[in-house]
Amino acid sequence: MAESTASDAITEDTSNKRPQFGNRTLGEDDNVFQHNAWDNVVWDKEQEKVAQHKVEENSTVLASEEEIAKYESEADKYWDKFYGIHQNRFFKDRHWLFTEFPELAPNDVKQDKCRPIRVLPESQSDDVVQENSLESIKSSHRIFEIGCGVGNTVFPLLLYNNDPDLFVYCCDFSPLAIDILRQSKEYDENRCKAFVLDATQEDWNPPFEENSLDIIIIIFVLSSINPDKMKHVVKQIHRYLKPGGLVLFRDYGRYDLAQLRFKKGRCLAENFYVRGDGTRVYFFTQDDIRDLFIGCGFSEVQNLVDRRLQVNRGRQLQMYRVWVQCKYRKLP
Repeated sequence: MAESTASDAITEDTSNKRPQFGNRTLGEDDNVFQHNAWDNVVWDKEQEKVAQHKVEENSTVLASEEEIAKYESEADKYWDKFYGIHQNRFFKDRHWLFTEFPELAPNDVKQDKCRPIRVLPESQSDDVVQENSLESIKSSHRIFEIGCGVGNTVFPLLLYNNDPDLFVYCCDFSPLAIDILRQSKEYDENRCKAFVLDATQEDWNPPFEENSLDIIIIIFVLSSINPDKMKHVVKQIHRYLKPGGLVLFRDYGRYDLAQLRFKKGRCLAENFYVRGDGTRVYFFTQDDIRDLFIGCGFSEVQNLVDRRLQVNRGRQLQMYRVWVQCKYRKLP
């Protein structure tokens, strides 16, 4: 992505409002505390400069080599501990899922839920096609989610998509997360198979063949992986996706509030940090994702920055969130 600029703000058809987030655009005369959230927030140069300074500041002191090695080798233990503490009480269904990714909705409602993108981000080439027609994916019956956690995406997908031919595969790094998912009353073995998989390992042994999946979902997952291993994961995604199959991606964007809040000593590498619980997170640019997928044989369908201003009206706080949302198609 080009560095975070006002031109990256998402512009969308106001007749296609997002039911979960709404379509609230903050104007000069609006009271910022009128709503809990504002969409498509434009950053000025001063705000961007402040964000860059904070990132430079919290990256000056890196974690020790011993700590970096520990967080890498014991990553599974930290995620098991995370799920052990939160269980499924921490999580809520992703109600925005079908609005942002209408490809996952049942065929009879996909066209109604599709939210067309009318303006390309500045850094995106003019020859990239933003797909509004979903005709080519109406036969998407085999879906695989990498990093499923305890089922935030899987269960809404199984609940709302009643396609009798739909089958969902899902995996997670954490054995405990998979145990929690399998024990849920919503888990249906006739329509879903959950299994443990470290996506960074050299060879996968999944319960499906190469070139067999219609859609692969990877939401807030790639950011938790060592940047040196991300390319291998994308290559494996390419290996198991059908020619013409689609990748749906959403993750943390550069200068997100979470990145700006890190203290010195929590940085493991450039834009890669460790949280207090030992889990790790990377903050992407559009170009980071573009280079990864284009370099592994994908064509770009969508690559945008989603900026949102969340408001705590009680404490009079303004919190700027930044996410990157992308879609890539495996070339025939």
